[in-house]
Amino acid sequence: MPKNLRFEDLSERHDIDPHQLQGYANAAKVRLQVHHNPPVDFEVTSKGETVVYEVKWAPVDEKLRRSYNNADDAKRDGAYVMAFAAVEDLEGLVSIARAETKTGADYYVAPAGTSPEDLESAFRLEVSGTDGTPGEVRQRLKEKREQTRRGTGAEPAIAAVVGFKTKLILVERA
Repeated sequence: MPKNLRFEDLSERHDIDPHQLQGYANAAKVRLQVHHNPPVDFEVTSKGETVVYEVKWAPVDEKLRRSYNNADDAKRDGAYVMAFAAVEDLEGLVSIARAETKTGADYYVAPAGTSPEDLESAFRLEVSGTDGTPGEVRQRLKEKREQTRRGTGAEPAIAAVVGFKTKLILVERA
């Protein structure tokens, strides 16, 4: 039986504004429901190993769908929580802060309990979401890994790409 990929209750474990996390979760639900009915199995691949997760969400209503009608923004924002949940389960890392511009990443993640003021044990996390094919998800991961290398951040980096349509999440250290 697959493990649950818990993206709707991250505020209990991640040190990010709960309203922001809820908005990201809403975006994820909208993008998931464009292609699937809950629940669905997602493949999460990291370090050459694939784990199957069950992804559940409360069905969206028309108001929520309209609120996240910009597909590009919804893919970007929804991918954050899906990546946070995957990285938390795979690596034991939780989101602690938004990354600064030009660091080559979107967020900082660190072991649970790490102070958001202390980035010494943190990783930069670069995230992307797509409705593309598995090949496009893999290509986007290469691009995101390269982006982290070009960034100004000194912390080690992780890249994650969420394929909403293909039910695939790829996570790799950069």
